[in-house]
Amino acid sequence: MNNSPIKQKAHNKWIVFLLVATAIFMSTLDSSIVNIALPYIMEDLHTRVNIIQWVILAYLVSVSSLLLTFGRLSDTRGRKIIYTYGFLIFSVGSLFCSIAQTPFSLIASRGIQGCGAAMLMACSPAIIIDLFPPEERGRAIGMMGTAVAAGLTAGPLAGGILLDFFSWRSIFYINIPIGLIATFAGFSILKGTSADKGNNEPLDKKGSILLVISICSFIIALTHLDRWEILSVKLLSLFIISFISFFIFIKTEAKSGYPLFDPKLLKIKLFFFPVISAAILFSALFTITFLMPFYLTYPCNYSASTTGLIMITPFVFLFFFSPVAGSIYDKIGSRWLCSIGISLLTLSLASFIFINTSSDIMSILWRLALAGTGTALFISPNNTATMNSISVSQRGIASGSVATSRNIGMVIGIAVAGLIFSSTYSNLTDGASLENYTQEMDIFFMTAFKKAMATGAVIALPGIFLSYMRGDDKP
Repeated sequence: MNNSPIKQKAHNKWIVFLLVATAIFMSTLDSSIVNIALPYIMEDLHTRVNIIQWVILAYLVSVSSLLLTFGRLSDTRGRKIIYTYGFLIFSVGSLFCSIAQTPFSLIASRGIQGCGAAMLMACSPAIIIDLFPPEERGRAIGMMGTAVAAGLTAGPLAGGILLDFFSWRSIFYINIPIGLIATFAGFSILKGTSADKGNNEPLDKKGSILLVISICSFIIALTHLDRWEILSVKLLSLFIISFISFFIFIKTEAKSGYPLFDPKLLKIKLFFFPVISAAILFSALFTITFLMPFYLTYPCNYSASTTGLIMITPFVFLFFFSPVAGSIYDKIGSRWLCSIGISLLTLSLASFIFINTSSDIMSILWRLALAGTGTALFISPNNTATMNSISVSQRGIASGSVATSRNIGMVIGIAVAGLIFSSTYSNLTDGASLENYTQEMDIFFMTAFKKAMATGAVIALPGIFLSYMRGDDKP
């Protein structure tokens, strides 16, 4: 009888974990499921690759620019209010996506979805750390990693099945009931927990606005390189605005008593190098995840379900090898694991240069498996090394910084891949789009595809050097 309160508390703790895992699963599922649907969305809405890429970019840009702000708001207003409203906004964004009739309305709706996802992502690790005692946090965080891998794995598979039987709009419909149920569950389950408490510290509003301006203007400029001249006023203005905003942001944060980001963290070698190398890895990885569905759909002519099955390959390897990498890290540290991991991803990208339209499925699978293995060897040791390098009091800000770096890497990868592919394909076909694709265009598609993959490999190369330069961090 005396132990019942303890058991009840433990029971509630794992119920909260299930709620957090649902949010992680949904946000990662949504980011991966949309990749499979891009060719179908592009065809239905009569648009081009350089426009449709914003269906992904709008989501990632809004997440990247708002993550630190919502992380800070969860400290000041309480995690429950940010978390539950995050579910609600994500559900509303999904509804708008499902009824969108134009590329612009779909892209705007994805921005709303990204805002909700940022609220969920900013709170998830903090809720777990707040609720679980130190001796159970490693297990809980490890299980969160399983939820991430499950979402990334299920996305392409579920997307392929839905697209074979229903419209692309169905991939957004499924979010609505789950999100609404989770919203009401969050208000009830998180009530009275540590997540329901805030503090009186102010939000750095100036820093938040500057960060949004910097990230948004940089990405807009990057994705217009193929349409605006390099020295055009519009392009140069956006880059200048981005860099000036970021410079002022860093200056502001250095003086702020309650910063969104502490610039002093950049002086820590085992924080700075892992964060930068993570951005590079995700930039290279998303070159593959963005372009592969187009390769499998157009030159290879695979069905949506087959494309989805093929695209889960890297995430299956991520699912199984991530715990192994974590165990090895405990013995040798992150330096060699991360260096080898990003080297394998570089080799995967380089190997796609030698693929063609007649390549069999096994030729595709081993290349994707190589990318998944390399990513698995990198992520867990890199994240652990980053968080171990700083004090406990700074882990909230650091966690948001790592997530922001990861998302910016994804955005850059998609933007650069879209730029290289679109500009090359357009030049070779005199402005033709994939909307009017014929078998005669295979050679032009493959030239553009291989050029983009080669660019991804070049992007990944510095990551090998930076991963090694972090130095030894054997626990």
